[in-house]
Amino acid sequence: MKMDKLHSGDKNISGRRISLARIARYPEMSQTELSQCLAEKNLHLDQGVISRIENQARCVTDIELVAIAQCLHVSVAWLCGEKGKTL
Repeated sequence: MKMDKLHSGDKNISGRRISLARIARYPEMSQTELSQCLAEKNLHLDQGVISRIENQARCVTDIELVAIAQCLHVSVAWLCGEKGKTL
């Protein structure tokens, strides 16, 4: 599995792909809209938390990653850097 390069201080490997999947949706999904989708799944992450996740400044739990993947209609594996279900 080829993963995106990690930099010292990165707290997750999925942030870049979360941002990419969110922006690639049509229409584009804002961080606030992603937050609302997650809230519907009883997972409360505000826009600021999503921003920190996308900037790799916050860890992501497995529960959060599954819910984010569902909201963005991509696989958890893809968010973690694997090839496969792409945008």
